[in-house]
Amino acid sequence: MSQSSSSQVPQIKSRLGAILRATSGNFLEQFDFFLFGFYAQAIAKAFFPSENETAALLNAFGVFWLGALMRPVGAVVLGAYIDRIGRRKGLIVTLSIMAIGTVVIALCPSYSTIGIAAPIIVLIARLLQGFSAGVELGGVSVYLAEIATPGNRGFYTSFQSASQQVAIFVASILGFVLSESMPAATVASWGWRIPFFVGCLIIPVIFFLRRTLEETPAFLAMKKHPTASEVFASAIANWRIVVLGMMIAVLTTTTFYFVTVYTPTFGKTVLKLSTQDALLVTLLVAVTNFIWNPVGGAVSDRIGRKPVLLAIAGLSLITAYPALHWLVTNPSFGKMLAVEMMFSFYFGVYSGTMLGCLVEIVPAHVRTTCFSLAFALAAGLFGTFTPFASTWLIQQTGDKASPGYWLMCAAALGIVAALIVYRGGQTIEQRETVAA
Repeated sequence: MSQSSSSQVPQIKSRLGAILRATSGNFLEQFDFFLFGFYAQAIAKAFFPSENETAALLNAFGVFWLGALMRPVGAVVLGAYIDRIGRRKGLIVTLSIMAIGTVVIALCPSYSTIGIAAPIIVLIARLLQGFSAGVELGGVSVYLAEIATPGNRGFYTSFQSASQQVAIFVASILGFVLSESMPAATVASWGWRIPFFVGCLIIPVIFFLRRTLEETPAFLAMKKHPTASEVFASAIANWRIVVLGMMIAVLTTTTFYFVTVYTPTFGKTVLKLSTQDALLVTLLVAVTNFIWNPVGGAVSDRIGRKPVLLAIAGLSLITAYPALHWLVTNPSFGKMLAVEMMFSFYFGVYSGTMLGCLVEIVPAHVRTTCFSLAFALAAGLFGTFTPFASTWLIQQTGDKASPGYWLMCAAALGIVAALIVYRGGQTIEQRETVAA
C-alpha cells in the first residue's frame, strides 16, 4: 500500500473548538502566575517572613523568578517530547505538571506552621510550574500556527496570548470580590488562598478540554518525527535563531509581567493607591490585552511582522520612562489607568505579531523545541524577573519611575533582533533556504 499523502490526513473538524481546547491550559498557567504576583505581600508573610517588608517581598519575587528559570529546561525536555510524540499528548502532559504546582501552593502550610519546609515546598511547586510553562506557550502557539488558514498565521497564534488575558480578568474579579467582602487583615492571613483553591477546582474542566484536543494535520503529515537526540542536536545547531527569537520575545515578556503581575504591587506599595484601584486597573488591562493581541496578529499578517515589531519597540523605547515619571510625580487612579493602557497597547500588538514571527523563523521539524526555548529564555531571564528588577531598581535608586529603564532595555533588544532577523526583507530561515 502506498504511503498516505497529506491530503488524506484527517483535518481539524472545528478550528474554533480547537483554539478553545488548546488555549485552555494557558488559563491555569496565567491564573496562578497572576495570583502569585498580586498576593506577593501575603505570600511573602506566609512563607518568607522577615522584619523588613521589602526583603520579604524580594524573597517572594525571587522564588517567582527562580521557578521561571526552569522554563528553558522544560522547553528543551518537554519540547523534544512534543516534537516527537505529538502536540495533543504533549499539551496534556504540560497541564498535568502545572496542575500539581497549583495544588501544592494552595495547600502548603505557612512558615509559622512547618518552618523552613514551607518556603522549600513553595519553591518546588514554582519549579514544577516553570518546567511546565517552559513549553506550554510554545506548544500552544505551534498548535495554533499549524491549524491556521493560509495568510492568517499571526491572527491564529495571537489567541495563545489573548487567552491568557481571560485568566487575568477572572483572577482580578476574584481579587476584587475578596477585597470588598473581607477585611484586609483576613485576606492577608488566609483569604489569599481562596483564588488558588478556585484554580484547583477549574483543573478537571481544563483536563476534559485538553483530552478532546485533535492532533494537528501538519504533525500527522510529517513522514518522520525526530528522536529526542535529533531534536536536541537541531536545537543546538540553531542556537543563533533561538537567541534572536529570545531577544524579540523579551519586550513581550517584560511588558506583560509589568502590567499584570507587578502592577498590583506597584499600585499598592509604590503609588499607595487602594487595592480596589490596583485591581480595577489590572482588570481593564486584561480586557484591552485580549483585544490588542489579535489586532496585532491580523495587522502583521497584512503588512508584515517587521514594521509592527519595530514600530512598537521604538515607541516603547522612547516613552516607557517618561510615562512612568509622569505617573509617579502625582499618582492617581486616572493616570495609572492611562499609563497601563499605553503599555497594554504595546504588549498586545507586539505580542500578537511576535508569536507569528517566532513560529516562522524556527525550523519546522523542531518547531516546538526552538520556539519554546526562545520564549522560555526571554521569560526566565527577563520577563518573570521584572517584578524583582522593578522592586530592586526603586529600592536602589529611590526613583519610582526606574522600572522604565528595564522596559527600555527590552525594547532595544527587540529592535536589534528584528533588524537582524528581517535583514533584506527576508527572515533568517528564508535566506538560508535560498542560499541552500
